[in-house]
Amino acid sequence: MSHIDKESVEHSAINSLSYFQKIVQKSGPAAGASYALIGAVILFGLIGYYLDNRFNSQPWFLLGGILLGIISGFYQLAKTIWLNK
Repeated sequence: MSHIDKESVEHSAINSLSYFQKIVQKSGPAAGASYALIGAVILFGLIGYYLDNRFNSQPWFLLGGILLGIISGFYQLAKTIWLNK
């Protein structure tokens, strides 16, 4: 491989890594919102599961917890999307 080809390959690799870094930085808020959505569903679902077992009311608190988690998570997702235009 000649010296020019080597420089060209190195320059191309640097540009690719730079572009990848920009994409990762821009996708950060969306990734955080998706983690918040998943976390909210799991957290409220577990709280609902605990309350169902405590009060012997299966599956109502679990369903309510999951629904509340979905609403909370999508609220965070929408807030992230609309604030980061």
